[in-house]
Amino acid sequence: MKFLDLLRQAERQNSSMLCVGLDPEPAKFPAAYQGDARKIYDFCAAIVEATADLVSAFKPQIAYFAAHRAEDQLERLMAHMRSTAPGVPIILDAKRGDIGSTAEQYAKEAFERYGADAVTLSPFMGFDTIAPYLKYHDKGAFVLCRTSNPGGDDFQNQRLASVAGEPRLYEHIAQLAQGPWNLNGQLGLVVGATYPAEIERVRELAPSLPLLIPGVGAQGGDALATVRAGWREHGPIVVNLSRTVLYASAGADFAQAARQVAMQTRDQLQAARLA
Repeated sequence: MKFLDLLRQAERQNSSMLCVGLDPEPAKFPAAYQGDARKIYDFCAAIVEATADLVSAFKPQIAYFAAHRAEDQLERLMAHMRSTAPGVPIILDAKRGDIGSTAEQYAKEAFERYGADAVTLSPFMGFDTIAPYLKYHDKGAFVLCRTSNPGGDDFQNQRLASVAGEPRLYEHIAQLAQGPWNLNGQLGLVVGATYPAEIERVRELAPSLPLLIPGVGAQGGDALATVRAGWREHGPIVVNLSRTVLYASAGADFAQAARQVAMQTRDQLQAARLA
């Protein structure tokens, strides 16, 4: 099944636009696991089991595993997610952005080694960095467009004097992703919940692309404004929540607490869609 179809199926199945980001930090683990990088799989697997019926996607962040030499645990976790939640797509948050044979190896890592359904990419070096991933026709790729961090203004919000109409860089990326880059209907865009006006602008330029939206929760993005700006009947959104879910409790009830936060957020997003 193609990524976009899988995403839409999960959205319907779980009545959800929520993505749970898996960013494991052993120092923040509950007491029984705290500080022990060997428990990364156990912690994340418990979160997955607690939230599998509440999400439209999971998003493991590869750096949190690689920093602790836990790539083997990530491989186990990917298999566990596919077994526990077979209808829920997995977005590998890697933000790769290289060209040629190197990009081909990164694509192989994401889709063959880890078995991800989609990956996040940086478009800074152009379409050459995107094309190798599109050879995997059933997979998706979310291109960084208007990110949630303040430093995104350094480049993304600058105008391109040499492009007709002098669009801002993020607007140009949105147009490319909706148009000439999207050869097989595989692309989506990353836009931050901290900039709802820009989400709306991206949605105007890319009416049918899935939007991966971080920044709700710990970064202060507003769920209602995010849904109103980004969700369309034929333009799905994937709203990511990481720390707020993962570290909802420091006790033995951490998985139950994560489920409660995920359920509340899922319902809040659905209510915003219907408002």
